[in-house]
Amino acid sequence: MIRLVIAAGAGYVLGTKAGRRRYEQINRTAKAIATSPATKKAVEVGRRKLAEQLNPDPQMRTMREIDPKTVVYSPKTDLD
Repeated sequence: MIRLVIAAGAGYVLGTKAGRRRYEQINRTAKAIATSPATKKAVEVGRRKLAEQLNPDPQMRTMREIDPKTVVYSPKTDLD
């Protein structure tokens, strides 16, 4: 919701200062950037990295398998 308000405010200010034609050009460019696959991929990668950093559960590594149904895990450290 806050993004919409910010985008609308920025669009209004840019549109009133530059005129309708320039506003439409800026609007088309912004939409093209927002919907491009490269932008979506960058946002997805950023969200994934942020989620990994904020994840309260430690990442685990396999220490050893006892048998096919039993595996011992330990938290990963900076040295892994």
